[in-house]
Amino acid sequence: MAKVTFLGLGVMGYPMAGHLAKAGHEVCVYNRTPAKAEKWVAEHGGSSAATPREAAEGAEFVMACVGNDDDLRSVVLGDDGALAGMAEGTVFVDHTTVSAKVTAELYEAAKGQGVGFVDAPVSGGQAGAENGVLSIMCGGDEGHYDRAEPVMQAYGRSIKRLGESGAGQLTKMVNQICIAGLVQGLSEGLAFAQKAGLDGKAVVEVIKGGAAGSWQMENRHETMLDDFFEYGFAVDWMRKDLGICLSTGNELGAALPVTALVDQFYKDVQNMGGGRWDTSSLIKRLR
Repeated sequence: MAKVTFLGLGVMGYPMAGHLAKAGHEVCVYNRTPAKAEKWVAEHGGSSAATPREAAEGAEFVMACVGNDDDLRSVVLGDDGALAGMAEGTVFVDHTTVSAKVTAELYEAAKGQGVGFVDAPVSGGQAGAENGVLSIMCGGDEGHYDRAEPVMQAYGRSIKRLGESGAGQLTKMVNQICIAGLVQGLSEGLAFAQKAGLDGKAVVEVIKGGAAGSWQMENRHETMLDDFFEYGFAVDWMRKDLGICLSTGNELGAALPVTALVDQFYKDVQNMGGGRWDTSSLIKRLR
């Protein structure tokens, strides 16, 4: 068991930190809104701190799951940032989906202090976090990953190091690129079925075991047909992720035409007032 700090108690971080406590780790949490940290401590035990630096002092591992590049910088760098409180030989694990640029920046900052830095974005959504079955794609020095991996097992079902620093974030981009096209295709198929007067749920029962099947079809078709979009990973966050994918694609010279198109479709959903709907809400713009 380890002394672990968790920074960020949103829809993902709150249950992830909870799984660490249930696994027997000594957990200190930090959240920008202190009331949420206090609620977490009341529910799970452990402790909370007023700043990332205070939370990180004495910890062997510091995990973070915040919103974007700037949020991550704010909890890592500066006088009150986690690095200021971390001792040489400790490891920072970033579960936020961010750009490869900020990952490289923070990896170097941590290395300069003798601290390990593992980029470890997650997939599986709110349900995966709550059930402790996330997929975690990692990049960073092998030794630091090897030390952090047993701790991540508290909330990860599939955990893999894909390469050096940044490889985890690049793999998460692949994940989001694939999801974007899948959700659009599923939305078009279900909308077509409804227009044709078919029973959408019956159609899916027939086709989901064949070549058209996907996780999205299996887990989201019913709620999409029922016009229910409250599954945690919001359109606003998906657009943030797809923006990272498109920017990196431009840098690499990788063509992402479908991703660019679906990103604009999500913009349409935002304009409909659906920024907080989950990503399966793409079907709304087809109705």
